[in-house]
Amino acid sequence: MNPSLRRRLLLGAALPLSAAAKGLTVRMAFGEKIPPFCFPQTASGIEVDVFREALALRGHTLEPLFFPFARVPLEFKAGTVDATMTDLGQDLTQYGGHHGDTAVVYDNVLITLRERALKLRQPRDLDGLRVVSFPGALSRFPAWLEPVRAAGHYSEINDQAVHVRLLMLGRCDVVLSDRTIFRYFVKQAARDPAGPALRPVVEQDFTQVNPLDYRPVFRSTAVRDDFNAGLRLLKANGRFQAIYDRYLRA
Repeated sequence: MNPSLRRRLLLGAALPLSAAAKGLTVRMAFGEKIPPFCFPQTASGIEVDVFREALALRGHTLEPLFFPFARVPLEFKAGTVDATMTDLGQDLTQYGGHHGDTAVVYDNVLITLRERALKLRQPRDLDGLRVVSFPGALSRFPAWLEPVRAAGHYSEINDQAVHVRLLMLGRCDVVLSDRTIFRYFVKQAARDPAGPALRPVVEQDFTQVNPLDYRPVFRSTAVRDDFNAGLRLLKANGRFQAIYDRYLRA
């Protein structure tokens, strides 16, 4: 990294906070079933740690609150939290929300059993197939999922461990999931002697990742700006990658 840029980032992180945002506790809504990004039992995970450390660099304390994924934007609408990890495709600006910079991007793919030899290159390739995904996926990928929903073959299930079981047991044909989350739950299933027999899968790309789909939302513009500054510093000093590595290389 350019030394002058690094100095500017370090100085920016040390600038005084605005009076409106000084030393706040930020109550933030996270999903409860998306390891390794969020672990409710330990209030940790890739995404939680990134937000905690980015806010701390500007003097704030993160208070993570965990909900079923579909409830994350609803808690913001209800006024029970100060921020959310994502808007799930809902417009939270009319509820006083302000988008921050993207901290974590989810790489969603269509996952099928290798033995099925399914080729999913366009939405019509899902015709007649049973698809399971996470809450909010329909609003993200309507061209692919709306026809499946209309045909009665689509389900959104919050607990993504269930996605693995359904696919391995042949109770669904396709899982739409982030690669890392699905692989995490496969590893967990492999440790469960009572779990289903694991079968090889194929991950099929179906969309381009759009970082704007994963922007956090803050009620305070001052806290949002402080988070953005902290996030830039985490990426500049290598700490951002270190957080990822701690969870993904374990």
